[in-house]
Amino acid sequence: MTMKQASTSSLTADAARPREGVARHLRTIARETGLVAAGTAAIALIGQISLPLPFTPVPVTLGTLAVLGVGAFLGSRRAVASALLLAALAALGAPVLAGWGSGVTASFGYVLGYALVGAIAGRATAPGRGVLARLGLMLAASAAVYIPGLLWLKAFTGLAWSATLTLGLAPFVVGDLMKSGVAALAPTRR
Repeated sequence: MTMKQASTSSLTADAARPREGVARHLRTIARETGLVAAGTAAIALIGQISLPLPFTPVPVTLGTLAVLGVGAFLGSRRAVASALLLAALAALGAPVLAGWGSGVTASFGYVLGYALVGAIAGRATAPGRGVLARLGLMLAASAAVYIPGLLWLKAFTGLAWSATLTLGLAPFVVGDLMKSGVAALAPTRR
């Protein structure tokens, strides 16, 4: 190989490296986008399993369980992105909430709270976590949904705090304890 051929070959290889890096970056973006979209779809679809309660504007759904699962399997970052995408879609009118509903309703604060749930749940299945640590984190994740949920419910309805807690917390505690227990059994993420 002549000096000129070696130089040309080296330049061609150097020019290919940035293209490979760009292609790898685009594959990563496509993969991450797909995982976030899949997480959002899982939350929306599993959240359709619901039971409206006649005495409260907040339905019992499996949405929280779905977010716990998305956090457990996809990690905090993707779970937060999935939950925020769901909230944005709902606010824009897409039928992604329980009963194929949408909009910024009295229970929208719980939908915003899904981001907190996903952030905490994503930490629960990190390598090295035992079942008790997972359970504790899943319980904390389930409880976190009440922070924005109750604040939003109170602001939206104008109810007193006692009524807000009666309508937005009391009917859901037992179910959330059970959802946390199920989610704590998720396998450790790699």
